Amino acid sequence: MSEFHRITVEPGKCGGRPCLRGLRVRVKDVLDLLAAGATRDEILDDFPYLEQGDIDAALEFAARQSDHPILHVA
Repeated sequence: MSEFHRITVEPGKCGGRPCLRGLRVRVKDVLDLLAAGATRDEILDDFPYLEQGDIDAALEFAARQSDHPILHVA
């Protein structure tokens, strides 16, 4: 099931960058933590207002951003 509905973008919050559920936690922050080796449990311990679905949403967001059309050069 998609958790993409948890991603919010508000012009006046975090410079308009994608956040989780209107909180001031950017999707990039969660992705950076995961990339640095933090586990889901460590992230949830450090940010008790986040939920497992928020981490899923951040990963889903990254997956969607990395999907791009393939351009063929003639």
